Amino acid sequence: MKVILKETVESLGSVGDEVAVANGYARNYLFPRNKAVKATPANRTLIANKRKELDLKAIKDKKKAEVVAKTVEGTICTIIAKVSEDDKLYGSVAIRDIEVQLKAQGLEIDKKMILLSEPIKALGSYVVPIRLYADVESEITVKVVSEE
Repeated sequence: MKVILKETVESLGSVGDEVAVANGYARNYLFPRNKAVKATPANRTLIANKRKELDLKAIKDKKKAEVVAKTVEGTICTIIAKVSEDDKLYGSVAIRDIEVQLKAQGLEIDKKMILLSEPIKALGSYVVPIRLYADVESEITVKVVSEE
């Protein structure tokens, strides 16, 4: 089934792209979540008209993301964790912990933007990438220190 994407879907394409997907994927995922519409001549003209607006919005969003990236770049996020006598964490530092600490520092970064491949399970300093926009990334340093 041919569909036109109303928003960017990571594995399929960006807004306005016409892609072929399985019928079930379109009916059960894309249509209910309002991520795509059926590729009909009427929908093609509607999307073509809105494409200009979407392109302008994308340019503005990218510029905002670049400004935020400059602000975030080099930020040091210190997380205090409980450790055992042999310096092992009693838990782990996850994306949510980093998000909370960044908000405490005044940075509004959504947890979906933080690209932590696996939870941090040891003391130390870690470089964590932040994806602010499709091709705008920044890095922060997460320092995990003992509670003492």
